[in-house]
Amino acid sequence: MRRGITATALVAALALAATACGSDDETGSKSSGELSGTVTWWDTSSVGSEDKVFKKLAEGFEKKHPKVDVKYVNVPFGEAQNKFKNAAQAGDGAPDVIRSEVAWTPDFANLGYLAPLDGTAALKNQDDFLKQAVASTEYEDKTYAVPQVIDSMGVFYNKKMFKEAGVEAPADLDDLKAVAKKIKDKTGKTGLYLRGDDPYYFLSFLYGEGGDMVDAGSKSVTIDKPEGVKAFKAVKELVDDGTAKTDASDGWENMMQAFKNGDVAMMINGPWAVADTLTGSEFTDKDNLGVAPVPAGSAAQGAPQGGHNLAVYAGSKNLEASYAFVEYMTSVDSQATAAGELNLLPTRTSAYAKKEAVDSEIVGFFKPVVETAVERPWIPEGGSLFEPLRVEYTKVLTGQTTPEKAAKATGDSYRKLLEGWK
Repeated sequence: MRRGITATALVAALALAATACGSDDETGSKSSGELSGTVTWWDTSSVGSEDKVFKKLAEGFEKKHPKVDVKYVNVPFGEAQNKFKNAAQAGDGAPDVIRSEVAWTPDFANLGYLAPLDGTAALKNQDDFLKQAVASTEYEDKTYAVPQVIDSMGVFYNKKMFKEAGVEAPADLDDLKAVAKKIKDKTGKTGLYLRGDDPYYFLSFLYGEGGDMVDAGSKSVTIDKPEGVKAFKAVKELVDDGTAKTDASDGWENMMQAFKNGDVAMMINGPWAVADTLTGSEFTDKDNLGVAPVPAGSAAQGAPQGGHNLAVYAGSKNLEASYAFVEYMTSVDSQATAAGELNLLPTRTSAYAKKEAVDSEIVGFFKPVVETAVERPWIPEGGSLFEPLRVEYTKVLTGQTTPEKAAKATGDSYRKLLEGWK
């Protein structure tokens, strides 16, 4: 009987990974021309929606390679980066394959924790990948990951609530304020939930004011320039004037529940949130979900480029099977399945021609958004830029500091982190 994929609780994650990566019995072999052994995969996708699809895809890999046992471990996204670093540094407990947020990849590569993939089975048909998706997988002229999904952000809105209030999707921040006021007057509900504990949700406002966190080309910190101050002021005004509500903690859960239950009319989110959103009482009719571009600021309209890559741990004892697993999970067919069942955007050009992607309205909407999304700095410290920003962003929204002080404090933190930067 074929082995079923093993779904494991997080509490057992390190034990499982140690078994996969530290035991000679689990070492894969191709001496007979057939892959074998164990591949432990740390998946960071959403539990209850995305994880089910990715587990099923991994089972398909086992069917194709019956002597390979995929041990699936779902690690909460917020914990995965540090858990992987700690395990890799210790040389014990790291998985063979990790689903890495795009900003983590250059960081892991710089630390020597990832296996170079150039010339391996993992990069099959690599010319088919979107150029903007490939950018985050490369470090110092080598490729250390394969792009699995790419994404950006938009405004999700409740069509019935909009119709009742007689409004349309806002084009800019002034529109957003006007729409929220009409929604409040007509329905008694708040216009927007603005997530206050995750600075990724701040980036659209930062780009909208013409700002950025850093300029990697000139090695300059830019978050504390006037554009950054304006962005902090913009989000603060949305909360102060009642356009938006926010929370300083549990932002994801509070945001999703508020939107799914109809307590707010809008939220800023990405394609990764669609499957969960459609489980809400307001969206039993999925046609009630509307998606529009993020409102423009005073200078531009911009949303950040995000996504996830699959990377192979440099210390894996089963590299060949790990390379094959990464190739399978990022193949055209696997990406088409994720597009059809989860509305996630493929990173392969040819996957967009597949029926599953063509039939997804969400994929159709976000594809041009992704093509014009603002690339984040693909530097080893890129992932570390978010924590100082998170602290100050939350303090601004909750009235604990001013936009000016927040921008300066974030800039000071960046210059300590980025040695030698202006």
